[in-house]
Amino acid sequence: MGSVKDLKIIEKPSEQNMGIGRFHFSDRYSVFDWGEMPDQINGKGEALCLMGAYCFEQLEAKGITTHYRGLVNEHGKTVTLKELDFPTNNMEVNLVNVFHPKTRKINGKIEYDYGQYDKKIKNCLIPLEIIYRNGLPEGSSVFRRLKQGKTTLKDLGLDHYPVPGEHFSKPIFDVSTKLEDKDRYLTWENAKKISGLDDKELAAIKSVLSEVNSTITNIVSEVGLINEDGKIELGFDELRKLIIVDVVGTLDECRFMYEGMHVSKEILRKFYKNTAWYNAVENAKKVAEEQNNPNWKTLSKLNPPKLDSKLIDIVSGMYMATTNEITKRKFFDVDSIHKIIEDYKKYLVE
Repeated sequence: MGSVKDLKIIEKPSEQNMGIGRFHFSDRYSVFDWGEMPDQINGKGEALCLMGAYCFEQLEAKGITTHYRGLVNEHGKTVTLKELDFPTNNMEVNLVNVFHPKTRKINGKIEYDYGQYDKKIKNCLIPLEIIYRNGLPEGSSVFRRLKQGKTTLKDLGLDHYPVPGEHFSKPIFDVSTKLEDKDRYLTWENAKKISGLDDKELAAIKSVLSEVNSTITNIVSEVGLINEDGKIELGFDELRKLIIVDVVGTLDECRFMYEGMHVSKEILRKFYKNTAWYNAVENAKKVAEEQNNPNWKTLSKLNPPKLDSKLIDIVSGMYMATTNEITKRKFFDVDSIHKIIEDYKKYLVE
C-alpha cells in the first residue's frame, strides 16, 4: 500500500458499500517523500498500530466515526485494545473507494482533473490531507512556504510572522492534496473545489479536525507530551457522512515535543537534513518543479545513507515507550520516554 504499511483486502468496497481490509504496520520508515528508506526501526510497526488503535477507540467513545474495526490478535481474531494480550501490527478497518485524479498536460504543464468529485460521490476517500497546527516547531514546512512565497500570513490566519517554537492560542488549520505525485498545499477554497465539497461539509471537516486535535492533545498531555501538529485523512461513508480513515495520533502522523525535544519522526528528518542526500533531494524537487516533472526522484543523484545504529535504538525505544505510556500498558520492555530522551540528548553531543 505504501512506504510504511501494507494493506490486505478482505472484501473490496463497492459503489454502495464499504469493504474490509487489514493494515499491516511495518518497521519501515519514510522521510521527505522518498519512500522506503535503507533501515528498519525495531518495534515501530507494532507501536504505531497500538497507538493508532488507542486514539481511534478514544475518538469512537466521543461519538466520532472512524473506519477502525479492531486489532487482529495472535489467533487472527479482531479484538479491542483492552482485549489484546500481546502486541500486534495488524489492524482491521473498513475500506472506502479511492478515486485518483486524472492527469493531463496543458502547455507542457501537468494538470490534475478532479471532475469526478463534482458528482457528490459517496463511499470514497476525500483527496485531501488535513492538518492542524497548535504551534510551529523548528522544521515545520510553514517557515519554508512563507519564505518561498507559497503561502501568506492571511492564508494561515496569522496576524504576525511566526518564529520557531511559537504556540498559538487558536490552532491553524492547513490542507494539502493527498493523491498527487507530490503533496501540494492548497487554500481552503481550492480544497473545497477539487473535492466537490459544499460549505456545510467543509465546516464539518474543520469540526472533526478540531475534535481530533483536542482528543490527541488531551491523550498525550497526560504523559508530558505537547501536541504541536498532526494530520488526518477523511472519507465519506455510504450516506456521504464523514469518517476518519488511515490512522491518527501516532509519531508518524503527529509532531510531539517533550521537554523541548522532538518525540516523532522529526528525529529522523533532523538526522537526514545534515546529509548530502538531503541537499540532493531538495535540489531534485526544485528542478522537477521547474521542469514540471512529477518524477523528481529520478533527478536525485544520491541514495539515502543508513542511520547510525545508536540512533536506530533510540528511535525504536521512543516509539515503543510512547505507546506504553499513552496506552497505560507495558506492551514493550523499554525505558520511559524521559530516559530515552535523555539518551537522545547525550547522543546529540557525542
